[in-house]
Amino acid sequence: MNDLEKAKILDVIKKLKADSPKRKFKQNLDVIVTLQGLNLKKPEEQVEFFAILPHGRGKPAKICALIGPELKEEATKVCDKVILQQEFSDYADKKKAKKLAVEYDYFIAQANIMGQIAGAFGKIFGPRGKMPNPKAGCVVPPKGALKPLYDKLQKTLKVSAKTQLQMQCRIGNEEETDAQLAENVESLLSQIIQHMPQHENNLKAVYMKLTMSKPVKVE
Repeated sequence: MNDLEKAKILDVIKKLKADSPKRKFKQNLDVIVTLQGLNLKKPEEQVEFFAILPHGRGKPAKICALIGPELKEEATKVCDKVILQQEFSDYADKKKAKKLAVEYDYFIAQANIMGQIAGAFGKIFGPRGKMPNPKAGCVVPPKGALKPLYDKLQKTLKVSAKTQLQMQCRIGNEEETDAQLAENVESLLSQIIQHMPQHENNLKAVYMKLTMSKPVKVE
């Protein structure tokens, strides 16, 4: 990304902040990317990956561990919630499982009980894109340190375009500095371009918006 493009991103961020009335809550900054030249009916042209943002997501990620006894001590120290293997049956209650899927951003799974996790949570988590994903590093061996993964997930953002030629990603909030937000936008766009079959040619337009603002195009 050249200096001119970086300057345009920074200009839009400044404009959004300057033009937005003060709200009683902290507004998110979203990036909206429209795509072209892809046939999403073909699975190989669908887009889904996990991006890492240098300054985080603008909101802490809540992480739940689905584990056996081997990781209990480690997960209890690190994760926001721990569900042990013997507790999986409690989530046969669909309402309870749905609430869990809504409340937590990422789920870490112990690899050797992945079959049981899929059986207990797959029907609820799968359609919501919440199953523990190896691409995000969320399927882990029965022994190991979880803190590095927890810290990485705080900066991890799922990027997806599987049904429409558009993706919208929250990359921060209005209280972060213009420079931090701009770096997150630049990093996200670079990673999106890397995952496109025709790279920059698959990008049609880029917009940014605060929670309560209209989108502003990055010209």
